[in-house]
Amino acid sequence: MSAVPPLDLHADVLTLTRALVDAPSVSGDEGALADAVEAALRALGGLEVERVGDSVLARTNLGRPSRVVLAGHLDTVPIADNVPSRLDGDRLHGCGTSDMKSGDAVILRLAARFGVPGAEPAHDLTFVLYDNEEVEAVRNGLGRVARERRGWLYGDLAILLEPTDGEIEGGCQGTLRAVLEVPGRRAHSARSWLGVNAVHGAAPILGTLAAYDARQVEIDGCLFREGLNAVRIEGGVAGNVVPDECRVTVNFRYAPDRDADAAEAHVREVFADALAAGVTLTVVDNAAGALPGLAEPAAAAFVAAVGRPPRAKLGWTDVARFAAFGIPAVNYGPGDPQLAHTREESVLVERLQPAEDALVAYLSAPPA
Repeated sequence: MSAVPPLDLHADVLTLTRALVDAPSVSGDEGALADAVEAALRALGGLEVERVGDSVLARTNLGRPSRVVLAGHLDTVPIADNVPSRLDGDRLHGCGTSDMKSGDAVILRLAARFGVPGAEPAHDLTFVLYDNEEVEAVRNGLGRVARERRGWLYGDLAILLEPTDGEIEGGCQGTLRAVLEVPGRRAHSARSWLGVNAVHGAAPILGTLAAYDARQVEIDGCLFREGLNAVRIEGGVAGNVVPDECRVTVNFRYAPDRDADAAEAHVREVFADALAAGVTLTVVDNAAGALPGLAEPAAAAFVAAVGRPPRAKLGWTDVARFAAFGIPAVNYGPGDPQLAHTREESVLVERLQPAEDALVAYLSAPPA
């Protein structure tokens, strides 16, 4: 892990985005970038800074009546021959440009503006740059901060600079994964009548999924669309054996008006006939979503500052961690979610400065 050159937080947001992208930080290898971020934040002189693993925390302590938390993850998915960054016309290309180093650059620019002695933000501010978001939840740096430094996450509003193409996305969906195991009886395929084909037995499950009528629900003006889909099928032993087991993994993306227990109950109800016929269902992952909370004064003021109607976040993000603490949280960042994790990942340059400007306007305006 090589050292990252010093970061200039006073550079324009495009230049800073490029510097962050050019510092490889695949999940689990964020240490060098975290070092550079920590050093740059400490150098500002107006912030309390703390390090938790490879997560960097910084905050103002100005005695304001409200606090806003701005958070972003430093890690990326594995690089796909797309580092260093490349500027081509109106787009900056490279791993993490959209998800979410452009958002991190906005956060660091805000820290440079409001985290120096004499700055006068309308709110106290907390900046959280964390590690290991793109991998399993047990490694998530924000989760570790929640366990070890929970007080750092408290505020009147949390804004995650996740890629939203410059739109506000309220709340997030919950996500559940379950494995349905279909029993069978193994036999030689030349005498298949002596066995019970578990793969064939999965047909009713697939039929149920194909016929599933996904719910839509509007919450705080945001339309959440649910979905229940097979994402993996495993079965078969050899080319001449009737399989005695088949496993169908399903993923349920659910609206945040359901909690985790209600989501599991719904999935079990959907497959009630299969379960009655001997299929077993095991939930292997279940993370509840987050309500938009846009009626909260701090969130409503942010929506007004951006000046565009919010929409639902279709996917799970760490806003759910804030919602679990009763803190309204939204997703808002310059990146394009459609390009996240792709070899062609890029961000429109014209999205960068407006995202920063909207946040500056919001953080400078006194609470209503």
